[in-house]
Amino acid sequence: MERIAQALGSHHKPCNELLAKSEAAAIEQCWAELQNLHTRFARALNAHLPAEEDVPVAAFGSDTGSSTGVTQVMRKEYKAMRENLEHLGQASSQPQSETYADLEETLLIRMPRRSLVKENSLYPMRDRPLSRRAHVPTYRLAKVLAAS
Repeated sequence: MERIAQALGSHHKPCNELLAKSEAAAIEQCWAELQNLHTRFARALNAHLPAEEDVPVAAFGSDTGSSTGVTQVMRKEYKAMRENLEHLGQASSQPQSETYADLEETLLIRMPRRSLVKENSLYPMRDRPLSRRAHVPTYRLAKVLAAS
């Protein structure tokens, strides 16, 4: 069985790389390439965020009996990332490299930092209990992420 850390952790680097390539396309004013890369990035992120919310974050909240604290912070982060992604989408369809690069920088800083926190704390905490439960959640993660 693939663990949460493997399923979601292995998805972080490709998402970060697509975002960095998008920034380079914006700076170089390669608009068609930017739109293509942004579409791929948005698809990957829109698969990744719900996968995290539905399995490790929800399970952590269920185990702790709390929807505040860590789970609340993570959900706020996801909301901010989705809003930023929406603004990036608008900027990718307009020839304004500075606007896209500025918005992109926010995600480029936020995503790797949050990924490290999750890969080093949340995922391992969730892998231990989930590995003793049904295999369905991690199978679902792998299926959702593979489609992105």
